[in-house]
Amino acid sequence: MIYPDLTLELPETVSTVHFIGIGGSGMSGIARLFLDAGHTVTGSDAAENANVIALRERGVRIAIGHDAANLGDADTVVITGALWPTNPEYVLATKRGLPILHRSQALTWLVAKQRLVAVAGAHGKTTSTGMIVSGLLALGQDPSFVNGGVIESLGVSSGAGADPLFVVEADESDGSFLIYDTSIALITNVDPEHLDYYGSRENFMKAFVTFASNASELVVISSDDAGAREVSAQLDPDRLLTFGEDDSADVRLHSVLTDGPVGFTVNYQGVDYSARLTVPGHHNAVNAAGAFAVLVALGNEPAAALAAIATFGGTRRRFELHATIGGVSVLDDYAHHPTEVEALLRSARTVVGEGRVIAVHQPHLYSRTHLFAQEFATALEELADHTVVLAVCGAREEPVPGVTGEIVSEKFADQSKVAYIDEWQDAADYIAKVAEPGDFVITMGCGDVYRIIPQVREALEDRWS
Repeated sequence: MIYPDLTLELPETVSTVHFIGIGGSGMSGIARLFLDAGHTVTGSDAAENANVIALRERGVRIAIGHDAANLGDADTVVITGALWPTNPEYVLATKRGLPILHRSQALTWLVAKQRLVAVAGAHGKTTSTGMIVSGLLALGQDPSFVNGGVIESLGVSSGAGADPLFVVEADESDGSFLIYDTSIALITNVDPEHLDYYGSRENFMKAFVTFASNASELVVISSDDAGAREVSAQLDPDRLLTFGEDDSADVRLHSVLTDGPVGFTVNYQGVDYSARLTVPGHHNAVNAAGAFAVLVALGNEPAAALAAIATFGGTRRRFELHATIGGVSVLDDYAHHPTEVEALLRSARTVVGEGRVIAVHQPHLYSRTHLFAQEFATALEELADHTVVLAVCGAREEPVPGVTGEIVSEKFADQSKVAYIDEWQDAADYIAKVAEPGDFVITMGCGDVYRIIPQVREALEDRWS
């Protein structure tokens, strides 16, 4: 893994930009913005995906597989933290002395001199960012934006707008969210994570205090999350706008209805405003309350702001339905933290009816799996009817001896509710065997677990054909 050099001076001019790992949601979104700004963009990635195909359709030269020759005549390189320092394109760019920007630094270069809304938090930030962007567009505004996931109604994760307002999902995993010149900060929650980078919970909390303190206009922050309250206590209360179900919240959420698409009411300045979203789950009512707080902070009329948020149609890889075969619904979600898994499964419970929830959990990162094995097992055992645990997706980390998906499955008190299967085809066959009409099969994780879906579909088709 390469941690960003946050002290790097950004280049004054950029002509040809090469993205190493261009197929990711965040990287592809930033690449589109550089294209929109008139720059030449090239890239590479380990595998073909929809983002790669979409960029190629816009004329971007993208190589599959990493090779020094891919660098071409680029004068600037953009990378993600998941890159290994032995990557041949990175090595050559270093030898040439080219500016090598972390994706957040590339975004900072694009955002310069615009009013920035930055959304941070351990979970909920992709959905919250999508709600803010969807709301602004429904209100007739035209912001620029970069989200960590594709906004379903737009079909893209980024866009260049005409208004001097930029909305970004800010990544806290490697400290890069600290380099933004933020005007309004939205903090969905502060669940200590990424301790491989921060070293301690104290350092993680300090980073969020710094992020919030850097916001020049306002901090919108959860009143319910314990970590967020800890951060709030160290900030100027006159620059805070809180949201949540706590009685003290400035935007107080209440009367939440979870029978299908979630409905709720928010009280702001003594007036109730109600809405029903198109997405399910109590957690999405909380996300909407935070997005509402941002929109009113930007000067929008409250009733219109909440109605605009209700147009949000979800983001891809967030409770996304891929197929229904033999009455079995196959869904996918990005949940990769115990709190996210819990929220996802509670949401699924509100819409599955008489069916069962079968979770397909791909642990992500050896460090996270080791740290939260019990928390994952508890959430999965309590809220899913059955769980299939896959092998760990190590991503940027080297394997750790003894840390496998099995350390999650072995934490289940009732072993009849879990199966650890590291071979994907075996897992797909097992899922098709146990699933019955009315059940939800939900793949979950921020790695490549969604790639098992074609195998699951084929196995279900073989059973129900």
